[in-house]
Amino acid sequence: MKQRLFRLVAQARQNLFRSADRVFTSELEVSGTQVVALFAIQANEGCLLKDLTQQLQLKNSAITGLVSRMEENGLIVREACAQDGRASRLYMSEKGAAVLDRAHPLLSRLNAQLKQGFSNEELAVVARFLGHAASIHFN
Repeated sequence: MKQRLFRLVAQARQNLFRSADRVFTSELEVSGTQVVALFAIQANEGCLLKDLTQQLQLKNSAITGLVSRMEENGLIVREACAQDGRASRLYMSEKGAAVLDRAHPLLSRLNAQLKQGFSNEELAVVARFLGHAASIHFN
């Protein structure tokens, strides 16, 4: 059962990210990863690049490219850190905030599709399982 469960979680993750990314790109004209990054920056305005790397669990090279594209697209503003000139702090731009305003109803729609056909009790178990899975660090 463990092998099957791991495979199902991996398949679900891949499918959800791929299909959500298509929706975000189509309706918001930004990638799903950029939307997630915008939410992280909004929650931690002025965060360092390394903080965003940890939150999104991406490699340094991937986060550098992501942040550069977001800055080029006017979604965020990158400023030098006053304490460390080599570091950058990330701030939401007006355009980035507007994208998030449009993302909220879209996420509500996607969440409604995910929950369709499940009772509140079943969803509570799924949420508990996913929270548990997110906290595991395999050796």
